[in-house]
Amino acid sequence: MPKSSPELMILSEGKNVMTHVLAKLRSEEKTKLNEFLRNKIRDMGTDNRELVGVFGKTGAGKTSLINAVIEETTLLPSGDVGACTSVMIKVEANMSNTNYEAHIEFITKEEWKDELWSINQYHTAEQRKYEDDDYQDVAEKMSAFYGEEWEQKSCEQLMDTRYFREIPEFLQSTTKILACETAMELSARMTKYTRTDSKRGACNGIKRWYWPLVKCVTVRVPHNSFLQHVTLVDLPGNGDRNKSRDAMWKGIVGQCSTVWIVTEINRATADRDSWEILKSVSSLIGNGGECSSIHFICTKSDIIGESTDHSADVQTLILERNMDAKEAVRKEYNKLNKIKKHFSDDCFKVFTVSSKEFLKQTVLSEENTEIPKLQDVLQKLNDCHSETLNYVSGAHGILSLIQGAKLTKVPENNEDVCKELERNMALHLDPVKKAMGEACQVFEKRLSEGVEKSKRDCETMLQNFLFEGKSGRGFHKTLKSVVKKGGVHKTQKGKEINLNRKLTSFLTDSIDEEFRKTFPNERNGGPFNGTLNKFSLDTESLKQKYKDLQLQLRFLKTEEDKIKVKLNARIRDQKKIIYNSLTQTIEEFMEECYKTAAGFSGPGDLEKMRETLTKHVYESKDTMFMKAKDVMMNHLQSLRVEILETVKDTLKTSIDLSLRTDSCSILDVSTELEMVQKFYDDLVNSLH
Repeated sequence: MPKSSPELMILSEGKNVMTHVLAKLRSEEKTKLNEFLRNKIRDMGTDNRELVGVFGKTGAGKTSLINAVIEETTLLPSGDVGACTSVMIKVEANMSNTNYEAHIEFITKEEWKDELWSINQYHTAEQRKYEDDDYQDVAEKMSAFYGEEWEQKSCEQLMDTRYFREIPEFLQSTTKILACETAMELSARMTKYTRTDSKRGACNGIKRWYWPLVKCVTVRVPHNSFLQHVTLVDLPGNGDRNKSRDAMWKGIVGQCSTVWIVTEINRATADRDSWEILKSVSSLIGNGGECSSIHFICTKSDIIGESTDHSADVQTLILERNMDAKEAVRKEYNKLNKIKKHFSDDCFKVFTVSSKEFLKQTVLSEENTEIPKLQDVLQKLNDCHSETLNYVSGAHGILSLIQGAKLTKVPENNEDVCKELERNMALHLDPVKKAMGEACQVFEKRLSEGVEKSKRDCETMLQNFLFEGKSGRGFHKTLKSVVKKGGVHKTQKGKEINLNRKLTSFLTDSIDEEFRKTFPNERNGGPFNGTLNKFSLDTESLKQKYKDLQLQLRFLKTEEDKIKVKLNARIRDQKKIIYNSLTQTIEEFMEECYKTAAGFSGPGDLEKMRETLTKHVYESKDTMFMKAKDVMMNHLQSLRVEILETVKDTLKTSIDLSLRTDSCSILDVSTELEMVQKFYDDLVNSLH
C-alpha cells in the first residue's frame, strides 16, 4: 500500500520546520550549543534501504517474479529462450519524478584494460584446451562487445575509442542514465546493458552489447509503494569472474536482510543449482552478512503435469501439490545442518507462486498465486522504516532541547540531574560491558579449539581437495584457475570452489553457533544478549522528579534511542568484517604460494602445483591459523572499546550541552515545537 498522503505531508512539513529552525540558528551567536544543534539538524533524515537479494538460475522465473510482485509487468525483460541477466540489477522506487530510469554504472577503464591483459596472457590458443569453461566465458563476453574480430586485436587496439562511441560515460567514469516514460520503453533500451541474448539482439538491430562493461544497473520505478524503502536486487549466478563486479556482488549479498531463492516448482527439491547457491552464500548472508529471512520461492505453481484443464478439481490438485512441494523443500532444508548454524529456526519459509496467474487468473485465485504474500513481505520491510516517525521524533527531541534551554536560565541548578544521569549511564553500561567481555572469552576458547583442529586436520583436508577422485585434464584446469585467481575459482555455471574458505572451515565451524547468538541478524533481540538495546538513562522516571527539565530530558531520550540505532547498524557492519577476517587472513597467508603455483607451465605442472600448496600449508599451519584467530580477536576487542566509548562520549556531550550550558541567547521555538508535537502525537496514535 502507498504511504498515506497525510504521512507524506507531515514529513514534508516537518522538514520545512527544521530547515527554518536551522536557518534561524545560523543567524544566532555561534556558541557550543548552537553548533551542536545545527549539527544535530543536519544529521537528520538519513534512511538506509532494506535489500532483498533474488537468486536463481536462467529460466527459473526471477524477472517475471519481480515484475509481478511490484506490479510492473513489462519492466524487466523475461521469457526469452537462451537469454539471461548478465549483470546485477537493483530495482527501487523513483520518488523524484514520474520517469522510469536506468542508472548504468560501468567498470573503470583500468579494470577493463586489466581484464583484456589477463585474457591475452591466459587465453592463448595453446592454453584454451586446458581452460574450456573460462575460454567460453571470455569468448562470449568479448564477442558480445567486439564481434568476432577481437581475437585478431591487441589490448591497445581493443581500447580504441571507436568501440565506446555510444557509451562516452564509460570513458568519463560517469553513470549513464536512461529515462523513459514507460516501463516497456526502458526495458527495450536497457537490454543491451543487462542481457546475454545475441539472437534477440540481432532481430532488434543490436550490433554491440555493452553488458561486459557494466558493473551494475539501478532501475528506478516511479512512486512504487512496494519499493519505498526496499531495493530488490536481481543477482546473476554466484558472483562474477571480474574482480570489481565480484567485490560489489559480495558487498550487496552481505547487506541483504532477505534472500529469495527462486526455482521451478517441478524441480524444487532436485534442482542442484538452487541448493548450491544457498550453500555457497550461506556464510556471506548469515554470520558474514545480515540476512534474517530466507524465502525459497517455487515458481510456475499453476502448472501440473501436462494438464490444461482449468476446472475447480484441477485447482484443488494444484494446491495439494503445492503443499507437498513446500513440505519436501522444508525437509531438504532441514538436512543442511551446516547452513542452519547461521540462521534461526523460523527464518526459512517456502512460497509456491504463479506470476502468470497473478496477472490473469484462469486456474488459481489471486490469493493462491501467493504473489500477495510476497508483497506483504515487502510491505513489512517498508513498515520497519518509519521514515516519517523517525524524522518527527528527532525533530521533537531537538526542538524540546532548544525550548527547554530557552526556559532554563541557571544551568548550575541542573547539577543534581546531571549526576543522576551519569550514574544511570554507568549502571546500565555495566551489563553491556559484562556481556561483551563474556563473548570475547567464549570466542577466545572456541577459536583456540579451532586452531588446534586446523593444525591437526588441514593437511588431510587439502589432500582430499588435491587428489581424491581428481585427476586428468579436468582437475588440472580447475586447480590452475584456483591458484591463478587467489584460491577462488568459479565454474561457468557459477559454482564456487574456494580453497581459502576450505582452509578456514575448522575455525568458522568452531564459532558459527556462538557467533549467531552473539550477533543475531534478527533485529528484535540485538547483539550481546540484547544488553545494548536494554540500555537506558531512565529519563522517564527523572521527568517526575525534575519537572522543570522535562524538555531537556525528552531530548536526551531521543539521543539515547538514536545512539542505539546507530550502534546496532555499526555492529552489523563490523560483525561482517570480524567474521570474514578469518578467511581474509588465510587468503593473505596463501597469496605468495598461489602466485608461485600459478607460474608453473608445461609437463608436470599439475604435480608442481600440488607440491607447492602442500608444502606451504605444512610450513605455515603453526602460524597461519593462530594469526587468523588473533586478527579476529583484535577486531572484537576494538569493537568492544568503540561501543563503550561511543555511548559514554555521545551521551556525556549531550548531557553537558543540554543541561550545563548557558543558553541566554537561544531561540524561542514554542510555535514550532507545538506544531511538531501535534505531528508526533498523530503519528504515534496512528500506530495503535
